[in-house]
Amino acid sequence: MKRAIFAAAALTAIMLSGCTPEPEQQTRDAAGNTTGWTQPPQILAVQQADASLIFSGQAEPGARVVLRNDQGAAFAAAADSEGRFEIRMATPRGPLLLRPETQVGQDAAISPDRLLIVDGGTGPIAILRSGGSTRRLDNAPALGAIDSDSQSLLASGRAPAQGQSVSVSVGGDQLQVLSGASGRWSVLLGPVAQGSVVRVGDEAFEWPGPGDSTADLHVERSGEGWRVGWNGVRGARQWSWLPTSGN
Repeated sequence: MKRAIFAAAALTAIMLSGCTPEPEQQTRDAAGNTTGWTQPPQILAVQQADASLIFSGQAEPGARVVLRNDQGAAFAAAADSEGRFEIRMATPRGPLLLRPETQVGQDAAISPDRLLIVDGGTGPIAILRSGGSTRRLDNAPALGAIDSDSQSLLASGRAPAQGQSVSVSVGGDQLQVLSGASGRWSVLLGPVAQGSVVRVGDEAFEWPGPGDSTADLHVERSGEGWRVGWNGVRGARQWSWLPTSGN
């Protein structure tokens, strides 16, 4: 069975069930007066240089951008007059999950996204979105990720160009999706059994299914990729499988 799905901006408006992004927060001046809405930062790219990772993105002009985790690690930089920023960090050991946030004065806007660094940067580097599709920053194969919660399954990736038709098939279900901005696409899959083959174009990927760990962050090799269990907004459990190659 074939279904055509036409998407803009990678269908990120389609959310996994039960998960809702955190709202933006109002900025206040020194007197406590509301001055507008504070936007969380967007991390757009990563570069590897010697023993460092350099993350670049967009935030409010002049804002302080911070990446932090629950164990106290924090990395920060100031956005320039056009909102561009770069944050450099030493290549971490093992997996690291960081929360991006914008600080303007005494106010902070925490992003619903999480920055994931796997295997000290030699594995996938990705933006995990609570209730939405993972956005790979590293050199990913045709299928960038399969995200799942207790009810839904969301496949995503990046095509060479915007507006390109991408074929995604699993079982007897074949889908056609148009890539959005920067070539990114995502599509909801029907019921998919553990071990099923998901095809994107000519490449095949065997989905290992979600894990069963309840740890705040669980990262393990699984099949031809990495399986990540993490807690999103309001503690919603989500699993993300990040393939490293296809067949």
